[in-house]
Amino acid sequence: MIKITQIKQTKHLPILAFCIAACPSAKANNFDTSSTLFGQNGLNTIPNARMSEQGTLQFGASTLDPYLNAWLGLQLTPSLNLTLRQSAEISHIGKDTEDLYPGLDLKLRLLKENRTRPELSIGLQSALGHKKMAGEYIALSKRYKSFDFTAGLGWGRFGTAKHFENPLGKINSHFNKDRQISGDMPNEPVNWFTGEHIGLFAGIEYFTPLKGLSLKADYGADRYSSETTLTDYEAPAPWAIGFNYAARDWTDIAIAMQGTDKLMARISFQNTLSHMRQKDIKAKPVTPFRPYRTGLALPQEMELAAQKDDIELYNLAIHNQAAHGFLNLKPPSSTPYQLAAASTAIANHAGDEIEQIEITPKVLGLTGSTISISRRDLEMLRARHIGSPQEVWHNTDFSNNTENITSRPISQPAVPAFNFPAPEITLENKLSLSEEDSAALYRTSLIVGQKINARQPQNAPFFFGLLDFAGALRINLKDNLARINKYRPQSPFPIRSNEADFAKRTFGLEQSYLAYTQTLRPDLHVSLIGGYLEEMYAGTSAELLYRPFAKPWAIGIETTYALKRSPDSALNLALSGDATKSTFLKGWYTLNDTGATISTKIGRYLDTDFGAELALEKEFLNGAKMRAFANISDQADYDLFGGTTHSYTGLEIKLPLGGYKPFPQNTNIELIAAPIGRNKAQSLNHPMPLYELTEGLTKQHISEYWHEIARP
Repeated sequence: MIKITQIKQTKHLPILAFCIAACPSAKANNFDTSSTLFGQNGLNTIPNARMSEQGTLQFGASTLDPYLNAWLGLQLTPSLNLTLRQSAEISHIGKDTEDLYPGLDLKLRLLKENRTRPELSIGLQSALGHKKMAGEYIALSKRYKSFDFTAGLGWGRFGTAKHFENPLGKINSHFNKDRQISGDMPNEPVNWFTGEHIGLFAGIEYFTPLKGLSLKADYGADRYSSETTLTDYEAPAPWAIGFNYAARDWTDIAIAMQGTDKLMARISFQNTLSHMRQKDIKAKPVTPFRPYRTGLALPQEMELAAQKDDIELYNLAIHNQAAHGFLNLKPPSSTPYQLAAASTAIANHAGDEIEQIEITPKVLGLTGSTISISRRDLEMLRARHIGSPQEVWHNTDFSNNTENITSRPISQPAVPAFNFPAPEITLENKLSLSEEDSAALYRTSLIVGQKINARQPQNAPFFFGLLDFAGALRINLKDNLARINKYRPQSPFPIRSNEADFAKRTFGLEQSYLAYTQTLRPDLHVSLIGGYLEEMYAGTSAELLYRPFAKPWAIGIETTYALKRSPDSALNLALSGDATKSTFLKGWYTLNDTGATISTKIGRYLDTDFGAELALEKEFLNGAKMRAFANISDQADYDLFGGTTHSYTGLEIKLPLGGYKPFPQNTNIELIAAPIGRNKAQSLNHPMPLYELTEGLTKQHISEYWHEIARP
């Protein structure tokens, strides 16, 4: 195993600045939950059963002899927390690192606390990661007034106190096998909840009358058996007592005594992604909904009125007492919010006889179902403030048929044939806490891009779709990826293992492609893309998506032909000659209770290996997005223990910065926490995924945000 003698580069990690920049927008949080030594919610050194608010992002660091820990955690759903953690063994806080023990930790809530029962959660520390830090537990927590009581059973590292025999061994002898908690092999699912003995832990947290201050006391079951067996380390007493103080809504600190001779210290930063501010378009003056009807129906005036509210409404037509138009959706505002503005523009210039307002939403040429809303219902709700959005919903129809709509009698559209949206600016931060050969790896880049969209003319032939052009430039700001080439064997046919070579160049062409999109019918979409698709690959990609309007699921297929780009050429424009193909069958299912989406794909990766991906993602209305993924390949890659691995896992977080005055609209900060420089289980970073593009066209999205149809 390669030992590293430096970890001081951590101070350069962009993630810390990223979290601090994000935090001021948070609303006041209830800090009944705070971190343990290892990052997940708990007391001083033991976990509890508590969860944070969905979408909470947490970054922190802690120290307790002999370890220094850093972590990045994400509350993916109300009952699932994932944490990427790096634990560094040190002999003194001012000394260099001796060994590194990365891991992916998870906690799943099985029962939520109510009046009579406690909260119940199951957790796995280093579920995937180094076995030295691995341990599983079952925790129960119950609140009584200002006290929160916790008790639990632990396996692995949490069970080295050996209080009881493993009860699972009576169910199956597999769980009763001897468990090695030292060595350099990774922890695997086959090791979960095994071992001849388990430990008992317990603790209490008291929330004082002083806002943000709580006192913690716990008794753990970690006896540091690996450390005391292999070194002269003296294990501390199993009890700890200390305090946690939330100095601000977005940060807290903790100090505790472990026994009488060791001191624990921790600092955490956190924010809830849904609290991130977006561009406050709701504060802009909007055209009021007229409480009366007058004049003639004027389609061109409808389009011009919509433009004043920054709404792209075009190809208006009048037919059978109905006004119909196409609406180009603009993120991050919800579809109902934009429908409200579009319907106002139509109704205010619809004359006296128009009774139905029909709007067909579109996204980059992809077409959704036509939404037919009663004009009278909108007048009652928006102009007279009588009724509710639910009543409007009850009389709203969704149709796939717009063939009978006739063209308006004007020669030119009120909006241009091409659309030039605001440039997209992304500060991309790649971070890997999953490295043992080089501590934490990071890379920070600024990506500036522009898209040009063509609008589909009214009454165009069926085969006429949208031709979209996109170009983007990558500016590499800072990284430490040279460590990859220093410590790892290099592949003669790199898929992504030569990322350090791409990071050396200050400027590179990120993307330059043409995309054709077409809706074959409202639940079936297709896209064809060709050009420079991402930083490392050029080529072509085709995708077909079947997404029923009123269903929570979707299926699709994607195939790519990719050509490796050369990092040694100007702007990375030259092609190396290495070509590869990948094909995936994909599926999605949205969980109605949380709004999170489970996705999966199976097929051939870029390195000709076969495998599958399972991911969980959630997108908020303000544009913030989080995603956790795990890929499995039938071929082995270099792993963080000097051996091989078949898995590739990580977290992705995207935050909008357009709500802050210094930043223009369409500005985002993106964090990708995953192993860097891997070859197996790698797929193309698709620039226009159809599932994401069509989210605003679904009934689930429209119904979830329908209350915004009552826009003032």
